[in-house]
Amino acid sequence: MSKIVFRTLDVFESFARHKRALSLTELMKFLDIPISSCHDVVQALVVRGYLYEVKPRGGFYPTARMHELAKVIVDNDPVTERAEPVLQELCLALSASVSLAKARDKQLTYLVVCNPPNPLRFSVTVGDAVRNLYATSAGKAFLGSFSPEEQASYLAGIQMTPMTPYTTTSRRKLLAELKASEQRGWYVNREETFEDALTVSTRFTWNGAVYVVTAAGTLTRMDRQLDQAVALLKATASKLQQHEH
Repeated sequence: MSKIVFRTLDVFESFARHKRALSLTELMKFLDIPISSCHDVVQALVVRGYLYEVKPRGGFYPTARMHELAKVIVDNDPVTERAEPVLQELCLALSASVSLAKARDKQLTYLVVCNPPNPLRFSVTVGDAVRNLYATSAGKAFLGSFSPEEQASYLAGIQMTPMTPYTTTSRRKLLAELKASEQRGWYVNREETFEDALTVSTRFTWNGAVYVVTAAGTLTRMDRQLDQAVALLKATASKLQQHEH
């Protein structure tokens, strides 16, 4: 495999990880490559318009070009194109915010977000990672796909910080909830991340990848239509899987 390709990707992942401008020396250390090789990669990215020098000796930082390309790629993703009309239908049927997220490398990322006209909306955007997996219904659905060993490893490495008085902070309680949710085929977040909000999710496999579809609304509204929401979520997942090829 080409070293230059891996090094180029490592450069962008370094910026994402450190969230600031980085000097040539810092990039060299992070990538663990000779300064000459690092210089070649960085200069090529500057010439192509993917990096710019903040100021002399001020380090480098990615330009908006990567974001622009990513947006075009996401907007024309065949998975997204097929999913959007199906999710819009679910959004209208429930008058709830609806999202589709995809799992990759132990992370869950939003691909599609559909919002109804009513006030409560997903405070997420396409490309965001699902955070606080232990407290969100999408995160729990994702954790449900883990083996018991993977679940234990994940929980051992995080602090289950309460976001509301209703956030589950007991590992034992969460594992029991994951088991019960997996058996019934859907997961719920009842005021665990935001008070007066309820989200429900289900997980499915599409073209070999794990996806999670979620509906969110006010506690009262979603509680009242929970059975309908679960049935429609499962029907939506089934409909998306029928597009598999």
